[in-house]
Amino acid sequence: MTATRQEHSWRSWVAFAAMAIGMFFAILDIQIVGSSLIDIQFALNIPPDRLSYLQTTYLIAEIVAIAMTGWLTRVLSTRWLFVCAMIGFVLFSVCCAAAPTYQWLFTFRALQGFFGGAIIPVIFTAAFRMFPPADQGKATVLGGGLAMLAPTVGPFIGGWITETLSWHWLFLINIGPGLLVAAIAARLINIDKPDLKHAFTLDAVALASITVCLATLELTLKEAPSLGWTSRPAAFLAFACVLTGGWFVRRSLYRRAPLIDLSVFGDRTFVIGCVFSFVLGMALYGMTYLMPLFLGVVRQHGPLTIGTIMMVTGAAQLLAAPAAAALEQRMDARVMMALGYGLFAAGLIWNGFATYQWDFDELFWPQVLRGAAVMICLLPATRLALGQLPADKIANGSSVFNLMRNIGGAVGLAVIDTVLELRPAHHVDRIVAALLDGDRDMALFVGLPPERFTGMPLEEIDAATRQVVEPLVERAAAVASFNEAWWLVGGLVGLALLALPLMRKPAAD
Repeated sequence: MTATRQEHSWRSWVAFAAMAIGMFFAILDIQIVGSSLIDIQFALNIPPDRLSYLQTTYLIAEIVAIAMTGWLTRVLSTRWLFVCAMIGFVLFSVCCAAAPTYQWLFTFRALQGFFGGAIIPVIFTAAFRMFPPADQGKATVLGGGLAMLAPTVGPFIGGWITETLSWHWLFLINIGPGLLVAAIAARLINIDKPDLKHAFTLDAVALASITVCLATLELTLKEAPSLGWTSRPAAFLAFACVLTGGWFVRRSLYRRAPLIDLSVFGDRTFVIGCVFSFVLGMALYGMTYLMPLFLGVVRQHGPLTIGTIMMVTGAAQLLAAPAAAALEQRMDARVMMALGYGLFAAGLIWNGFATYQWDFDELFWPQVLRGAAVMICLLPATRLALGQLPADKIANGSSVFNLMRNIGGAVGLAVIDTVLELRPAHHVDRIVAALLDGDRDMALFVGLPPERFTGMPLEEIDAATRQVVEPLVERAAAVASFNEAWWLVGGLVGLALLALPLMRKPAAD
């Protein structure tokens, strides 16, 4: 290798590492804020029914930004898009920390999410444009590993910050790393050049359509479980989503310079890769939602203890990353995907056999399976989906690929919320009926002394006994509902493997 090539390699890796760290903080932000919503609610006197919108607005803005990054990359270049997004993310992080009211925090949170969302797909574009094919897998390990690690360590970091400092530092910790990363990126990234003529090609109607479509999709998924999927507000949101989405697709297919180039969906392997990205988002966001909820509701743990338990997944992920990188160089990408998604499905389904007594020890190995599987899933899926696209389509393909993962996460959370809201009442009836019939196994599941249950119907229950048993039955019903949610998400991940044979074998394999 010549001195020039060595210098180029060194600059590329430092620049890419800085970009990956910036993406880590952008993804981390929503997780650490989620662990401290109650503190923020108390400080700013936020109504309980408005609290969740601090998370929803961030996700909506992030998804819209991801959808725009193909066009933004053409206008600003990879370098200046990342630098502007990073600086904007830091600026509005400071504004969030200084927000005096809920209304201001809501506004700043949306702007922070927009700039944070613009950071994410740029990383995967850079991985395929900054490095030769031999190094693309290593770059994807670094970028993808940090992207997957952030949701895992977020609850621990958020819990620690909240308990030792204050909620303001959930936002202020972005300042130093963000500015440093922006400076390194401005100095070292040199992939493409800005082309301001593309600024005048922005399809404002398409932008409005995709914004409304994604916003109403997120709101439908967020509100429908509580309002009812057939309620008038949910139906209106769903109709608006379908109408604006259809209009966006129509304009994108017939415009010379569309906001998002849908021609990438002409590549069958890219389409299937997006399906797996969607499923991975569903599984990743699903597990990082179900785990802390189970540990908080059933085990009654605080945020720091929950984060400590969930660190197992992150540790397994870090330890498995080098092995995943080595496998990616030696194994057929489709076989590797089968291994990764199979392990992930197994780790999710394993959690579906929990009892109210499950804690660190019982949750250890399912977490190890899921953590080890994350990189084995991400590497080949990214490689297959983006690695065979023409160079001029990678930025657009990356934004779509990452958009699908975020939408998958939103859909997964909505499905889980529906299960957790609708199924407990059914399980309460089932558990009560089994206990009255003297079911010994059910007594053990609920946490009642099994010697009183002999398979014979019980006598009438007095009020005092009912008062003692009722919270145990409700806890058991919650556990059963959590288990069904784990089984459902795990089953969907496993079902996605049926699409794997349709993917083409990479030319390099």
